[in-house]
Amino acid sequence: MIAPKHILGNFDEALAALRNNVMMMASLTERSLDRALEGLFKRNDDLCANAIADDEEIDQLEKQIDKDGVDILLRYQPVASDLRRVVSAMKLSSNLERMADQATTIARRARKLNRHPPLPEIDLIRPMYEQAMSMFKDSVDAYAREDVDLGRSIVPRDDKLDDLNRAASRKLIQRMAEDPEQLRGYLNLIFIGRCLERVGDHATNIAEDAVYAAAAEDIRHQPFVPSS
Repeated sequence: MIAPKHILGNFDEALAALRNNVMMMASLTERSLDRALEGLFKRNDDLCANAIADDEEIDQLEKQIDKDGVDILLRYQPVASDLRRVVSAMKLSSNLERMADQATTIARRARKLNRHPPLPEIDLIRPMYEQAMSMFKDSVDAYAREDVDLGRSIVPRDDKLDDLNRAASRKLIQRMAEDPEQLRGYLNLIFIGRCLERVGDHATNIAEDAVYAAAAEDIRHQPFVPSS
């Protein structure tokens, strides 16, 4: 559902600029996460360093989005759907910034792992990465297209990511007992798994905000009911 054109052209322009910055921030956050995980899987410190460097630009974009959002609220005093769109953009930028923080943490953990022989248990991270990034991309798409059905469908997918994280953590804890010399490596992988689990949480938040912005429906804390 696409919003009808606002009677104030300047408002439409301001809202479009706000959304453009949000989409740019989403693209940078996706790149940062991809770089951090590729740095982990390929044992590439340069990719990790690039992921960490992305964080500053993402932080600055969050500040700009917050400033522009407040300016729009004060200048135009939007109501109803217009108000929801402005507020959801500001909330989305906050979730993106936190995702970027997770990318930075993953990159730093990956650099520590890269100093030691590779651990085959790194393969436990791959399905979590794929699930988290799928949720992330779809949540941003739901926001961009104001797709309520897509937004709703993302929420239950977080359970699968949680299950993957729990299973990986159990396996890594078991490996700690079997191979205590690699204790720090297994711990770093556990923390990376937790970071990806948090990415899924933020993707869920974005999906919920996308539904609220488009349909004025709060789906937080609701049991998922599959459509018939």
